[in-house]
Amino acid sequence: MILDGHIHILNGTDDRSVFQSKLRAASIDGGIVLSLPPPSFPQLAPRMPASIRLNGVLDWCQGDKNLYPFFWIDPLESHALRQVADAVRLGIRGFKVISDRFDPGDPRAMKIYRTIAAAGRPILFHSGILWDGKPSSVHTRPLNFEALMEVGGLRFALAHIGWPWCEELIAVYGKLLNAHSLRRDQVAEMFIDLTPGTPAIRREEALTLLFKIGYDVASNVFFGADCRAGDYHGKWVKDWIRRDNRIYRKLGLKADVLRRIYADNLLRFIHGGAASRNLPRPDAVEEAPRKPKRS
Repeated sequence: MILDGHIHILNGTDDRSVFQSKLRAASIDGGIVLSLPPPSFPQLAPRMPASIRLNGVLDWCQGDKNLYPFFWIDPLESHALRQVADAVRLGIRGFKVISDRFDPGDPRAMKIYRTIAAAGRPILFHSGILWDGKPSSVHTRPLNFEALMEVGGLRFALAHIGWPWCEELIAVYGKLLNAHSLRRDQVAEMFIDLTPGTPAIRREEALTLLFKIGYDVASNVFFGADCRAGDYHGKWVKDWIRRDNRIYRKLGLKADVLRRIYADNLLRFIHGGAASRNLPRPDAVEEAPRKPKRS
């Protein structure tokens, strides 16, 4: 099984059957589907009410147990708390946030994160440089997310390995990992979304640093592609999986770690639970490292 932790609803077809057939053609079994953006992102989609965006992503995922709807929320909107309550009540599995005009630790936003954490839902954040045509990446540098440490019970993921600040993101992960081990119930748990981000020429460098730095990362990283549901680019996704798997073989990652990267960790991010939770065991993924032959 391979789950894609980063699928956008933006443009393209609205036909769910086309989306699902393109997923199957790419050997993707499901993943996180992100709603249309809030009104603060007019460059990405027409402005529309939260209720329409919420019902839209729920409709995209309806009837498919492997598709998990996430609601893209602007935590600075005046009705953000009501949006969280409505989303949780209707069955949303998590939330998406891009802090393009505020720091992640803004007190107004932290109030929303605490509400989401109390509801047992995770948050997927954009991290790293943001191609939005305006000076915003000062807010999305990985170091700024250190503030989320104090949101006890929150599960959050930083996408794109924080490109180009991959080393900074990994350092923040190490700090939160240490703090979480010392006072687990009071500190957020951080995950790393491997979605590019990182250009192909720097991918091996970033993944090598991540998996060889010495931190315990095997249960807190997951695969994502950043494709659009309406036009899921299967060949591009397969190319990234092949590229990553070549790197994983060079790094000597075992099949059980690959199962976590491609499915188990995303399920734990969504559902919660300890790293050792007995989740469904996905099948081996394409190009998994082979055991050496006995001499």
